[in-house]
Amino acid sequence: MQTHNLGYPRIGAQRELKKACEQYWSGKISYEQLEQTGKNIRLENWKIQKQAGIDIIPCNDFSFYDQVLDMTLTTGAIPERYADIAMRPDLYFAMARGCQEHGIDITAMEMTKWFDTNYHYLVPEFLKNQQFTLNSNKIFNEFAEAKALGINAKPVIIGPVSYLLLGKEKEANFDKIDLVENLLPVYLQILSKLGTQGAEYIQFDEPFLTMALNHKEKTAYEFVYRQIRKKFPDLKFIIATYFGGLQDNLALAVNLPADVLHIDLVRDAGQLENVLKAIPAHLRLSLGIVDGRNIWKNDFQKSLNFIQQAAEALGHERLLLAPSCSLLHTPCDLNLEKSLDAEIRNWLAFARQKIDELVTLKAIATGSTEEKIVSRLQENTRAVESRKTSVRIHNPAVQRRVQSIDQHYSRRKSAFAIRKAEQQRILKLPLFPATTIGSFPQTAEVRSWRAKFKKGLITAAEYDSLLKEETKRVIEWQEQIGLDVLVHGEFERNDMVEYFGERLEGFTFTTNGWVQSYGSRCVKPPVIFGDVHRSRAMTVYWSEYAQSLTTKLVKGMLTGPVTILQWSFVRDDQPRAQTCRQIALAIRDEVADLENAGIKVIQIDEPAIREGLPLRKTDWDAYLHWAVECFRIAASVVKDSTQIHTHMCYSEFNDIIKHIAAMDADVITIECSRSQMELLDAFAAFHYPNDIGPGVYDIHSPRVPSKDEMVALLEKAQAVIPAEQLWVNPDCGLKTRHWPETERALKAMIEAVTAMRAGVAATS
Repeated sequence: MQTHNLGYPRIGAQRELKKACEQYWSGKISYEQLEQTGKNIRLENWKIQKQAGIDIIPCNDFSFYDQVLDMTLTTGAIPERYADIAMRPDLYFAMARGCQEHGIDITAMEMTKWFDTNYHYLVPEFLKNQQFTLNSNKIFNEFAEAKALGINAKPVIIGPVSYLLLGKEKEANFDKIDLVENLLPVYLQILSKLGTQGAEYIQFDEPFLTMALNHKEKTAYEFVYRQIRKKFPDLKFIIATYFGGLQDNLALAVNLPADVLHIDLVRDAGQLENVLKAIPAHLRLSLGIVDGRNIWKNDFQKSLNFIQQAAEALGHERLLLAPSCSLLHTPCDLNLEKSLDAEIRNWLAFARQKIDELVTLKAIATGSTEEKIVSRLQENTRAVESRKTSVRIHNPAVQRRVQSIDQHYSRRKSAFAIRKAEQQRILKLPLFPATTIGSFPQTAEVRSWRAKFKKGLITAAEYDSLLKEETKRVIEWQEQIGLDVLVHGEFERNDMVEYFGERLEGFTFTTNGWVQSYGSRCVKPPVIFGDVHRSRAMTVYWSEYAQSLTTKLVKGMLTGPVTILQWSFVRDDQPRAQTCRQIALAIRDEVADLENAGIKVIQIDEPAIREGLPLRKTDWDAYLHWAVECFRIAASVVKDSTQIHTHMCYSEFNDIIKHIAAMDADVITIECSRSQMELLDAFAAFHYPNDIGPGVYDIHSPRVPSKDEMVALLEKAQAVIPAEQLWVNPDCGLKTRHWPETERALKAMIEAVTAMRAGVAATS
């Protein structure tokens, strides 16, 4: 029996990668210094795993921005618009972030969610007859680094079929999967060089094997792996599947010519029995028994039952133990949490602890009687039992309230058409109302105020005064440039989920529990350990203050229940739907308080609605039923005259558009600029009845679009959506941007709005 890891967090225990990338982008460090930071992180990760006793350690799981982008660069699938910077070291970051310097003005590649996680990847762009060439030595260099440490590491590579399926056709009338024969030679070159370097194991990540595949896609799997095995009979290939079960792809997966098949037993424990029945005699099985996406301590007894079941069928020698998926989705090290509640801390395991869990499980399963191993098993049993029996988990009053939910909780008083007329009578909004999504740049100065307040270096009154001054400044600036619906800027908030979790019961928080969302963007998800409820108002103070500064409308800003659920580490001892309904009731109470305080426009952000979709469409309806219900529970408490907004970003809406409509938000704002308004096609084809704000510029890139560029996007939007339904806004919140680019971009956006209004007036 062996242990192996599918991937380790790459941001560094203290977010060293984030800091280095941002310093490089701002010109504060050289590219060589950035590369050295990356190397230091890789070396530390390998040492941790080696010292823990992991048998097969991964390499090429590190990335400066995104592993899919790495593969795009490696295969030479570089979009033509980057040709002018193809020889510069900044090509990689230009593809990720866009480029607007030295006379170059290029948009970034499209970004979307990595399956049903909160990680974002850069979408490969494919043309008919796309040609691929080996274009990077990253894989080989990192393998050599590990080997220099005495580690014959396992290169982790996105499998060729999954890589193609992650991409998007940029021309009509062809299927990206048809490119597999063009792509395969690059993979063969990679494997040839790794074989020459002395690689023993290669891990191909093929998560699409857990999703519905058509005949052509299944044929592609059979073709590429037959060719790979034929060319390299002596290399050992691990095909890693995760985020779900194999289901109807079981026969395909077990019969691919690999040496090891990895399955995710956290997401689909029930598949083990079927896999054991179907697995051929030559194939070893990797059991994904340690949760790679959550932070709860592994239940050793449950995992040992899986191991025993598999060992009885296959024998110990044919088994590998692993996390369910890459540990990219978990924080680095629980040992860094010095102030976390001791009882709750005893229930948790981060990436470093999960590695230890694997090694311990192997020792127990293979009969070790070492004192430290026996002690770890006893400690684990006590921790698991402690969590089950803790009085801090359950709140009978919250449970009773959830049980009392009926249809009246999730229904607005009137249909949208009636509400819109009433809202227009009261709000008096112009054509193409202009707004932003919520946050404004949180400068180093603003962040320093929060840090000083937390350290006790300034008083609560001083902190409050500083935030009010910044809020007043941003309200006045929005009035000055001509926005129609203002926001207060959210300077008091650390994160759109963490801020609310800190004000809700049933949550706890880490100090260093950071995970990568995209690029240098890291988030610190709250931990939902018990029943959730609201004991006091969370946002009314700042919304009331901002509204008192202006006669214009100021939006109340809330994060929706599904997004709070999705972007937290969620308790796994009850259905997610139950936890989400608890959160929805808490947000409902806040919505009611905002309305009572005189706030006439309330935004309930739900960027994670689509992210939560199960990977199989057959499972969608059940999820969408409770997800939409939870949004409506939160939103439906208001009068017709109160306008409810929601925001969603980086999602495909075509296949869930009827459910988006069923949310019945008065206004939905969506990411659209990177896709050049393609996402609006779904709303147009569906004849979406409510108002829409398609994002007219990409806030995840530092480039500033021109007025004409935004006018062109709005004209595309107006071609498919009536002008009376259109709002104008950026793609997302502006928290991560800098003020100079924000000011220029929003002023250009207002100029675009003015041009659009003039155009409509001229044709009236």
